[in-house]
Amino acid sequence: ENLRTKSTMNIFRLVGDLTHIFAITFLLSNICHTKSSANISAKSQILYLIVFLTRYLDLFTNFVSLYNTLLKISFIILTFITIYLVCIKYAKTFDRQRDTFWVS
Repeated sequence: ENLRTKSTMNIFRLVGDLTHIFAITFLLSNICHTKSSANISAKSQILYLIVFLTRYLDLFTNFVSLYNTLLKISFIILTFITIYLVCIKYAKTFDRQRDTFWVS
């Protein structure tokens, strides 16, 4: 059997994916609980969204698994929600002067 066609779940990928989802949801819960986007880089979040959107373009061409598809969509949606909270809902608490992540 070809190893490339064999669909098995790697424990390290699972742990990494779950840790990533936990980190994003922890960030979102912290923003919602404090009702503040202070000390969060909007520029970094926008770059994350760009990376996820370009990295996961294969959603439209290749179906790997339901897990894979849902995870990719979750990363995109959760990052979009983070940007919305930082830049729109709690924009008054966002300090653009302190968002020193260099983007040009």
